[in-house]
Amino acid sequence: MTADLSALTGGADAHGAAPGLLTAAADTPSLVQSIDWLAVAPPTLTALAALIVLVADLFLPAHRKRLLGLVALTAPAVALALLIPLRAGDRSTFCVTTGTQACSYTADHFALVIQALVLGGAFLAVLLSLDTTGRLPAGEYWFLILASAAGAALLPAARDLATLVVALEVASLPAFALVGIVRGDRRSSEAALKFFLSSVVATAVMLLGVSFVYASTGTLHLTEIAARLDDVAPALDTLVKAGVALTLVGFAFKTAAAPFHFWVPDTYVGAPLPIAAYLSVVGKTVGFSGLILVAVVAFPAYADVWGPALAVLAALTMTVGNVAALRQNATRARSAVRLLAWSSVAQAGYLLVPVAAAAYSSDQQIGSTVAYALMYAVVNLGAFAVAALVARTHPGNRVADYRGLYATRPLVALALGFFLLCLAGLPPGVIGLFAKVAVFSAAVDAGLGWLAVVMAVNVVIALYYYLRWTALLFRDPETTEPAVKTAAPTPCRSRAVTPLTTAIVLTAAAGILLSGAPQLVLRFAAVNLF
Repeated sequence: MTADLSALTGGADAHGAAPGLLTAAADTPSLVQSIDWLAVAPPTLTALAALIVLVADLFLPAHRKRLLGLVALTAPAVALALLIPLRAGDRSTFCVTTGTQACSYTADHFALVIQALVLGGAFLAVLLSLDTTGRLPAGEYWFLILASAAGAALLPAARDLATLVVALEVASLPAFALVGIVRGDRRSSEAALKFFLSSVVATAVMLLGVSFVYASTGTLHLTEIAARLDDVAPALDTLVKAGVALTLVGFAFKTAAAPFHFWVPDTYVGAPLPIAAYLSVVGKTVGFSGLILVAVVAFPAYADVWGPALAVLAALTMTVGNVAALRQNATRARSAVRLLAWSSVAQAGYLLVPVAAAAYSSDQQIGSTVAYALMYAVVNLGAFAVAALVARTHPGNRVADYRGLYATRPLVALALGFFLLCLAGLPPGVIGLFAKVAVFSAAVDAGLGWLAVVMAVNVVIALYYYLRWTALLFRDPETTEPAVKTAAPTPCRSRAVTPLTTAIVLTAAAGILLSGAPQLVLRFAAVNLF
């Protein structure tokens, strides 16, 4: 740490005097760094919007609280627009001023793609939330979701372990409160507690691993760690391997990889639906982007340690998620959100495949993970938007409640059917098929034939519950089995439904566009971290 801080501040002279404070040598580096404000604008603007919403909530009367939602909706949209001038090339800031050119923040193509995904997911989550904050503390709710989005947007640009951990916690801590924000709801409180405890354990494990890595290398910058791990002392080899393993285990918790997935089903069911959608996309993206950075950028020298481990985790995660989803689908009384939660676990297994493949192939496979994450984000947010709409008339939100949806809401049923087919990887969900083929090819190209076979088997397993749910949408609603009892439909106001309808239209349009031109997302997601 001392070495890093000394380099950052310009070091000290032979007498211990800090240059620039007691001396004025012409060759002394400046203590004051210029900050590239455009590079850091997306997370910074989102964080400022969160503070503005929190302060404004103190002064706005109750009948004007809806304005806070509009501010919260505008912030990620403007932050997305600020990514456009950054697309030309790499921009770095918060760099050391002597020696190496290591930086703490880099707005490269990988960071911009993940930031676009995160901010787009936050925008849709806010859109889904516009009709729910009447029952929730509006100021706190919008502040928490924007604060979490700011941390999530910061993380993919982080290039040192300290910034990475801080960004991860800024993204995670508000999420705990969002899951349990429904006051008086025992299920929501239980979900928040499980989420909090699992994340605290993950953070503790990750920090222990980070401390081991720092003790072995003497630096926190990812590129510097990679360089020093190439020639680590034999006496420190065991310590480094333990640090690498513990750091990756911490991120495995965040990505909901089995066996660290146990918090997912109860958390998604207990949280407000927009927050469940947010966690399934933004929360997962944060975990995977952090995992990619530490594994591929910082620990390539120990690919023989994390490569096999991630391959096994990928196979275990997709299998556990799909088998559990089969059980949810087979039980008529089960929640549709719980089914989506287990589906999310299975999708995490697919996302892990290219990361594991990067350890075996000189040709980086990370673009396949990014492409799959983009596809998954669009269609999964669309599925949660439909679930939120159905929940207005069927609060239980069981799978059986979707029977005959085509008879009452044909366009909504068609949209949900399209989203499920995308997740299954079947036409007309062409983007889902292309994303799965890209992931499958990554495993084959890396020589992981056994993992490709496991993935193929799991894709076939997933077809059952995705197609069964899709078929249920178009069955005769009059033949609903009497054993399934649902709450009486409640009237829904058109004003409140409009945000949900808008979210469904946006995600369906994006899915159709990408299915018509899947090369767009594949090219956009092509990243190189070196």
